[in-house]
Amino acid sequence: MVKQLVTTNNYAPTQDNNSSSAELNTQLISLQGYSDTAIGVAKKVQPSIVAITVEYSVNSIFNRTSSTAKAKGSGIIISQDGYILTNNHVVSTASSNSNSFYEIGEANKVTVKLYNDDTEYKGEIIGTDSQTDLAVIKIDKDGLTAAELGDSSAVQVGEFAMAMGSPLGLDNSVTAGIVSAVNREVNDDEGNKYTAIQTDAAINSGNSGGALVNSKGQVIGVNTLKLSGTGVEGVGFAIPINSTKTIYEQLIEYSKVKRPYIGIGGRDLDEKTAKANNLVVGIYIRSIDDFSAAEKAGLKLGDVIIEADGQKVTTMDKLNEIKNKKQIGDTLTLKVYRDGKEKDITVTLQEQP
Repeated sequence: MVKQLVTTNNYAPTQDNNSSSAELNTQLISLQGYSDTAIGVAKKVQPSIVAITVEYSVNSIFNRTSSTAKAKGSGIIISQDGYILTNNHVVSTASSNSNSFYEIGEANKVTVKLYNDDTEYKGEIIGTDSQTDLAVIKIDKDGLTAAELGDSSAVQVGEFAMAMGSPLGLDNSVTAGIVSAVNREVNDDEGNKYTAIQTDAAINSGNSGGALVNSKGQVIGVNTLKLSGTGVEGVGFAIPINSTKTIYEQLIEYSKVKRPYIGIGGRDLDEKTAKANNLVVGIYIRSIDDFSAAEKAGLKLGDVIIEADGQKVTTMDKLNEIKNKKQIGDTLTLKVYRDGKEKDITVTLQEQP
């Protein structure tokens, strides 16, 4: 149900100098106007959205019998010559939740269907990245309609949003709603953390890898997650499109994402744990990889990292956030607590194995 009274994000300054609030500018629009926007967006973007089917083998751990299973998802055409952006969990069975009584093999067949085209095109997996849940596949076809990518940093809460893809195997489906939140931190069931766009446009199984688009028909996100369960409705998430660009460019060029790497395993020390062990709040180094940047720089087991490039760090997430803004070969200065004293150690970041 669509309301006829729409609140926009166009603000006009108030005449009250004692107030810093803004007066909302509202306008009445017709249902026909809203409908025309949705129709125009769907017509523009649908030719850039594909349906993906992945076949893989499933083996029983009891009698070792093997069968074939299928998974479905969606994708976004990002080049006229056949490159398609999707989710890692769509094409990588290793990231799929599986029954513990069965072993899931690698994908042995990927097929792609284009908009208004019943032909099944063979898809080649170019590269996958489990950390961002993104992947690129390619089909052998030219002259495709590449999606127009928007600026996800400009997305505002309350703006029009349309989700496009193949939910439950229903190809070429669209659902509409609004942007519910931006910069929402969420975790998937594999422990990966995302900063996502939240939307109430319906996202269901099979929508993964499809597009979240704005009222201009520009892709602002890759539909990835939804919350489900009793009492949950209209809570879906998309990876902001801006954060995908360097990922899919590297996947196309290298078949993987090259990331800077320190080579430590750490445990977050809160105040209580640190005090109980006569240490300081920070990151306790409990393992160091052989031949890693950490080993070469002289970090030791038992060191507590308390700063990175002058910024206080108390969690591995924060350390990784600082590290991931750098390039392979850059240096990272760590301040560590060792034997009751503080010490600065410079690490030259390596490529993550």
